Amino acid sequence: MFDHDAAAAPAARAHDPRRASTLSIAWARGVDPIADAQRLRWTVFVEELGARTNSPVAGLDIDIFDAYCDHLLVRTEDGQLVGTYRVLPPHQAKRIGGLYTETEFDLTRLLHLRPRLLELGRACVHRDHRNGAVIMALWAGLADYMRRHGLDAMVGCTSVSMRDGGHRAASLWARLRRSHLAPIEDRLQARLPLPVDSLRQDLQAEPPALLKGYLRVGARVCGAPAWDPDFNTADFPLLLRLNEVHARYARHFLHAAT
Repeated sequence: MFDHDAAAAPAARAHDPRRASTLSIAWARGVDPIADAQRLRWTVFVEELGARTNSPVAGLDIDIFDAYCDHLLVRTEDGQLVGTYRVLPPHQAKRIGGLYTETEFDLTRLLHLRPRLLELGRACVHRDHRNGAVIMALWAGLADYMRRHGLDAMVGCTSVSMRDGGHRAASLWARLRRSHLAPIEDRLQARLPLPVDSLRQDLQAEPPALLKGYLRVGARVCGAPAWDPDFNTADFPLLLRLNEVHARYARHFLHAAT
């Protein structure tokens, strides 16, 4: 059910200079660590951000993709889980019949990438540890995974809250379409588009930290955001090819992963 190479990868270590502590990076092995990730996701997405979920277990954010994904975990020295990602590799996407991103976007234009395309999802960081170090540790783990499995590109969605009715997200789209829009061959169409034309697009909207990080590394926005009514978010589709990672980050992550 899980990628055994990934599950068997040794834990890495990452120093957190802001907290003078050491973060451990590892892939979940077995049911209990995955439940830890699902519990953190519930805390962030449901309790903190107010998302609705069809999870079969209260207190755990579970969906049908979890069993096919590898789950990356970042813990503090005392074992507290403070960050997680889940990734869906190509062979597992075939088994389940598609990507989670396809529930929100038509990915037809990316079919040629699918054999070496990794999907990222359910990224979250504990609210007391959103200082950058956890995200850097997660990305180090992802870079190592990409290298070991010979993958070329990553795709996924990054969410922007719609607590203001979507005006911030629409304004952010108006800004990003001028500065970070993917070429036409990588454009994706939302299945339930955010109605940007009926929303304000003139706000000085800053991207959330995770989205800003993706763009800084070299990701491109593949089209206008989708509306996710369950999570009450506008979801921006992102694509990052490894050969387009900006040089300073390529040196930091990709060389360290070899």
